[in-house]
Amino acid sequence: MADDHNEQSGEEAENGTKPVEKKKSARGKIILTVVILVLAVAAGVYWFLTRNEVETDDAFTAGRAVTISPHVGGYVTELLVNDNQYVHKGQLLARIDPRDWKAARDKAAGVLEQAQAGFQASEMLRDVAALEFPGRLTQAQGNLAAAKAQALKAEADYKRQRSVERAATSQQDIDYARAALESAKAQVMEAQGAVQTATPVLPNINNTKIRVSQQEGQVKSAQADLDNAALNLEWTELRAPCDGWISQRNLERGNYVAAGQHVLSIVEPEVWVVANYKETQLTHIRPGQAVDVKVDAYPSLKLHGHVDSLQKGTGATFSAFPPENATGNYVKIVQRVPVKILIDDGLDPNLPLALGLSVVPVVHIDTDGHSDAPAHTAAQPAHEHTAQ
Repeated sequence: MADDHNEQSGEEAENGTKPVEKKKSARGKIILTVVILVLAVAAGVYWFLTRNEVETDDAFTAGRAVTISPHVGGYVTELLVNDNQYVHKGQLLARIDPRDWKAARDKAAGVLEQAQAGFQASEMLRDVAALEFPGRLTQAQGNLAAAKAQALKAEADYKRQRSVERAATSQQDIDYARAALESAKAQVMEAQGAVQTATPVLPNINNTKIRVSQQEGQVKSAQADLDNAALNLEWTELRAPCDGWISQRNLERGNYVAAGQHVLSIVEPEVWVVANYKETQLTHIRPGQAVDVKVDAYPSLKLHGHVDSLQKGTGATFSAFPPENATGNYVKIVQRVPVKILIDDGLDPNLPLALGLSVVPVVHIDTDGHSDAPAHTAAQPAHEHTAQ
């Protein structure tokens, strides 16, 4: 009797456990099914919401860093800026000892004055030559005519002395007449040489004009040297070529700097993003499309901008050692293309963006290849493409 009672109690307990287990199993399957459905719906919603978004974490802030180098060498006598200081265009940054360059400028000024004096003298000689050389020719021609007349008279006197009776003259008078004739002939020859010397009037005048041109060239050369010396003196003052922040300052008071030496840089306020998208992500990216940018350094900062342009070449193409794919074994690697993104709004003056910060840009594309940006923004690249 006891054994039968125990067997009956065991069967009842077993029958009571099985329904509970079946209920738990069915409930687990329902929960698992619901979870899978929720995940599938969430994945579908996420895909639907992000289907027109292209994102990359290979992106950084970029901008213009202007390198400041002196035009002239010398010792730095004044340093008027500090690290990371904001400066304005034209602001004096540093001053180089100007004494050597002042002396060079004064010397160039003296050379210029000498050249100008020589030029003025040559101009006066040119004006005098315009009257002198024609006058010399006229004078020589007059002397030649007088010498010829004197020669005719001397020849006539000599003939007369030869033709008279010997009793009416003497040998001495004949000798005098002959000597006078020879002297007159010599004077004619001398006058003819003077005329020949004075004949090239125009070449002589042009020669003085050429000297004026030479002196004028010397004046211009001296003026150029003076201008260069004045520029060198002006360049002893290092001034900011643009607004921005002082960076990479390698300059201290008392340092000797050489021409062309990098002494500091100025980072301009304009900042943009360079995103290196995979080539497989560029299918629908177009200039003008809206972009949202997240900055790793400032998680609360939300920037908005647009695609400005795509670089006409992959990063590997412009590297120092571009790959040579035509040699050896080839392994295909997905390339990346830099995309320039301009920031339109969202910048905070209290949170300055340094160059090289990591960012995550999300481009909002249209799968049809059309841009959602304003018409004037998207139309500009199309116009440029047509012009090309």
